[in-house]
Amino acid sequence: MPRPRLCLCNEIKFSPDVTYFKPRGVPMAVLEIVELSAEELEALRLKNSLGLDQAKCALKMNTSQSTFQRILSSAYQKVTEALIGGKAIEITRHIN
Repeated sequence: MPRPRLCLCNEIKFSPDVTYFKPRGVPMAVLEIVELSAEELEALRLKNSLGLDQAKCALKMNTSQSTFQRILSSAYQKVTEALIGGKAIEITRHIN
């Protein structure tokens, strides 16, 4: 049995005003949706927008570097899937 997933909700310092992105000119009703978690968005923000190295990103998210790398890789995979496949992206918020 895998270990339960830790919630990094308290470590997320960014809450976007916009939570959906979609291809222009395509109605939402016909689009597949890729869900990007708040942790994945925070990882993208720290690494790409702020330009921090992975060690600093992991510290800011209060996690290990390997866990941060898994979160970041998952985010990259999902964003790539949405861009290449013409899918919408929904940023999900975890409620505790």
